[in-house]
Amino acid sequence: MSKQRSSADGRNASGSDGAVSRRSFLAAGAAAGIAGLAGCSGGSGGSGGSGDDGTDGPTDSGGSTDTATSTETSMSDSMTIFHAGSLAPPFSEAEPRFEEEFGVDVNREAKGSVASTQKITQQGRSADVLGTSDFRLIRNRVLPEYGDWYAIFTTNSMSIQYREDSPGADDISGDNWWEVLTRDDITIGHSDPAVDPGGYRAVMTQQLGAEEFEGERLYDDATYRTLRENSVVPTGTETNLEGQLESGELDYVMYYQSISASSGLPFVDLQPEVDLSKATTEYAEHYAKAEVETDSGTFTGAPIAYGITVPSVAEAPGRGAQWVEYFATEPGRAILEDLGLVPVDPVVVPSGSADAVPDRVMEVASAQETLGPLEL
Repeated sequence: MSKQRSSADGRNASGSDGAVSRRSFLAAGAAAGIAGLAGCSGGSGGSGGSGDDGTDGPTDSGGSTDTATSTETSMSDSMTIFHAGSLAPPFSEAEPRFEEEFGVDVNREAKGSVASTQKITQQGRSADVLGTSDFRLIRNRVLPEYGDWYAIFTTNSMSIQYREDSPGADDISGDNWWEVLTRDDITIGHSDPAVDPGGYRAVMTQQLGAEEFEGERLYDDATYRTLRENSVVPTGTETNLEGQLESGELDYVMYYQSISASSGLPFVDLQPEVDLSKATTEYAEHYAKAEVETDSGTFTGAPIAYGITVPSVAEAPGRGAQWVEYFATEPGRAILEDLGLVPVDPVVVPSGSADAVPDRVMEVASAQETLGPLEL
């Protein structure tokens, strides 16, 4: 198993996560697949009941429940969202539409998914929605202390982007990208694996090219080591990388295909054995060969799947449930598709916590025990 140690600010920080196959994820897991992929059996509900607005009614200082106050708080005129950097484009696109439709002021904070999660679990901050590019961060780090449920709502894959005048730009292709990226004086940028799944997934992509898949591998261990030597971590989250690429500070960047596809710069789509895009058992077992150790934990390769939840510390949980519902229905799905992501339709929630899911979300979700090879 390939491993690379990463510190929060080290030059060769590494990362790993899972990439759920974009188009292939849906082919394997949605519509005809998602319901049939994972035997959907009911399970015991998550802790705490939830109403239509996704929250239990709070109790006032006198010990009696004030239903009107509860509803007003749940459906506040403002809300806060913590989310992955790669969700900035779709969430930014949705924000004015959502505000106009529901009469609410949306405040968003984009950060790497690990760092976004830590705002709640380590910094004691409150948010009405948490959206991460790796659902496992919610499953493993938010539940059960800071939340009761989550939904998988979209997928992505990894890619390489560059400038038209990047060194080697005239030569690079999907068949030889590792040969170009290992040339002398090439600088490859990716985000910090300690705070951003896009960073640990970039390192996983490099690791997996040196791992055998169906008896073959893209390159040898020496090539992998050179890729790491040419890699730098100039930023915490992937959304800052494009500007550094355009300025010439970086020659190539490794980040999500959705970011590459929505930019005017050229990019390379990667092989499915390294882009973390296939949600099948065969590919998931291969992706799991990649492992990245960071100061914020160890991450193992898996198909990419984005998670979203209304944390139990939410101050306006009803608004949070509205936001999740929005991205589980046509308006939000269309935005995701337009910006290069592949929505999971219907969104999937773990069957074991289905009782804790707000009614408005559960009405547009499918309760599953697994999603393809992904354990929920």
